[in-house]
Amino acid sequence: MEWYIALIWAGVLGVAVAMYVILDGFDLGIGILFPFAKTEYERDQMMNTVAPFWDGNETWLVLGGGGLLAAFPTAYAILMPAFYLPVIAMLLGLIFRGVAFEFRWAGRRSKKFWNFAFAAGSALAAAAQGVILGALIQGVKVENGAFGGGHFDFATPFAFLCGAAVVVGYALLGATWLMMKTDGEVARLARAHAKWLLAAVIVFMGIVSLWTPLAFPRIAERWFSLPNFIFFSPVPLVTALVAFVCWKSLADERREVLPFLCAIALFFLGYSGLVISNFPYLVPPTLTVWQTAAAPASQIFLLLGTLFMLPIILGYTGFVYWLFRGKIRAGEGYH
Repeated sequence: MEWYIALIWAGVLGVAVAMYVILDGFDLGIGILFPFAKTEYERDQMMNTVAPFWDGNETWLVLGGGGLLAAFPTAYAILMPAFYLPVIAMLLGLIFRGVAFEFRWAGRRSKKFWNFAFAAGSALAAAAQGVILGALIQGVKVENGAFGGGHFDFATPFAFLCGAAVVVGYALLGATWLMMKTDGEVARLARAHAKWLLAAVIVFMGIVSLWTPLAFPRIAERWFSLPNFIFFSPVPLVTALVAFVCWKSLADERREVLPFLCAIALFFLGYSGLVISNFPYLVPPTLTVWQTAAAPASQIFLLLGTLFMLPIILGYTGFVYWLFRGKIRAGEGYH
């Protein structure tokens, strides 16, 4: 029984990370696109599309971080010192973004400052998440069951490339969200931005897909050895198909929902590639989910509470999105 409890917890963390990336990704993307809006009225409309959702979206980040600490304490103890600096940068970005969200509506004279804080905080948080992802893919040095590297081991060209890729990817999510949730000039500009953002995302996905097997032999072996190559080959093929459908839907002004769904699908496909490349290693390339897991009794106790709370979180998340469905017209809002 013990071996699959760790797998269940790995699945819970995987769901939490995926939900966070998608749900908080589009509102971080709106912050990244903030400087490209022409007027304050457009920025108001953009911000109002995520006003009911943005803080609830971060619930999944708390679940992911808390779950990692509780269920895989060894992994937490190794990964946190390895990524102290980008994690701090991410948290500072989220703090500035959150504070700016609340104070921008009240600060008439300081609105430009809060606009900058909202955009910069969103971009910083997105970039830091991408750097953490890239550093995790390239591997973490472990000695005697503890982090054995330096504080700047994460700072590599590959990690910074992943940081830029996540910023662009979140911006694509934000642009397609605005196409679905707004009208007028905001929706028109969002569609225009989404076209070049999709092209940039495709380029970044291509570069990362080539870089990882060339730089990391363990990933090359995972993807290109037989029969793995046959089993995993649908992932890049489906990714190319989804990218094509997304591009065609952006060219059709009648399509408002499909581009957002395609952008989500691209993220899920990229996420599946990450899982394929690294599973079952939670601390690549040395420690697996079983080697870093807490005692089975602790995992079972925590899992009982999590399985009770997870449907509640999914339920209220779905209810809020259903309640505030529809478009935010110019001049409308929740403030």
